[in-house]
Amino acid sequence: MHSGLPYWIIKNRLYDYYNPLKDDVTADVAVIGSGITGALAAHELCKAGFDCCVLDKRSIATGSSAASTALLQYEIDLPLHKLAGKIGEDKAVTAYRSCLDSITELGKILEEASVQADFVRRPSIFYASDSKGEEIIAKEYEIRTRHGLPAELVSREALREKYGLHTFSGALCNCEAAEVDAYKAATGLLDYDMRHNGLRVYTHTEISDCIQDECGCILTDMDGHTVKCRYVVVAAGFEAGQFLPEKVMKLTSTYALVSHPVDERLLWPGRALIWETAEPYVYMRTTKENRIIMGGEDDGFYDPKRRDRRLARKVRTLEKKFCDLFPDIPFTAEMAWCGTFSSTDDGLPFIGPWKEGDRVFYDLGYGGNGITFSVIGAQMISRTLSGHQDSRYGIFGFGRLWDD
Repeated sequence: MHSGLPYWIIKNRLYDYYNPLKDDVTADVAVIGSGITGALAAHELCKAGFDCCVLDKRSIATGSSAASTALLQYEIDLPLHKLAGKIGEDKAVTAYRSCLDSITELGKILEEASVQADFVRRPSIFYASDSKGEEIIAKEYEIRTRHGLPAELVSREALREKYGLHTFSGALCNCEAAEVDAYKAATGLLDYDMRHNGLRVYTHTEISDCIQDECGCILTDMDGHTVKCRYVVVAAGFEAGQFLPEKVMKLTSTYALVSHPVDERLLWPGRALIWETAEPYVYMRTTKENRIIMGGEDDGFYDPKRRDRRLARKVRTLEKKFCDLFPDIPFTAEMAWCGTFSSTDDGLPFIGPWKEGDRVFYDLGYGGNGITFSVIGAQMISRTLSGHQDSRYGIFGFGRLWDD
């Protein structure tokens, strides 16, 4: 999943919880995965009145969520104008607007549960990396403003004057982004629902088999214990592959680092989330402790050892890119890590059942918007199991595989 020193596990007290499944149990819904995706799904389901349990083969939230850089933006990895050409303009705009709304929704969820997860609203800067990026910025500005999505054109000179950001050209900016501590959010929500909503969490419990019929599902762990339930929600990220009938994502290695604390007066105004048009893109944000988190330099995933050997070189490259962008801010990496995540050709998640009538639902926030996708998935699945319709399955569901 990841290696190195993920900042969030060092920064936070490890949620010390050990509760492997030791008996056969029943539930309305079993959620596989205790990261931020599983925690949000369980929270929405508990709120809707379902008896839920969460199962994870590790300690709580120590998979991909512990390595997330947790930039919350409404933009999807595939620019809106490109996504519109792929799935149609109406669907593409709905996908973007859903991500925009989900940032606000996450803030409300954390506030209602009194989870202190360092959720802070921030501006966002999407800058042109090169001449090709200038074209992307221009096309994005046109389609976003035409559909009422937040976007402001900012010149190269204004970026340098206002933020001290040295870029090739201008950028698109908005004030709708946010940042969060994904580890604190996941553990905080699970803790809240265990205390208030009867949620049961079974750690160090690896599910080896899932059988479903018209009445429900039976999960079996490696020790032969079973969970009988009406529905299953698979929220296990790229490790969900064992439950999927076929592969739907590609694996990518990503690299991240966090700097030593920086004098607050030297950080860029507004502490905007920053990313670029290049592919793969570099992205950065600050932390509550005045550190700078930076990530990127993604490449294809082959095996963990090969990925890990590249970490030192990738860190040097990221450090240089930061210094080129902000020559006046002292920057030295203090911790670095690398990990594996999943992505899709259209930059969208996969949410819902593999086929209509299935009792296994997938909540797979693949791509760079994993947390915002997780909010969307939690709400869609909870509504569906509560008997309500959600038209967004036509955008985020598996049906688009057959439509292609």
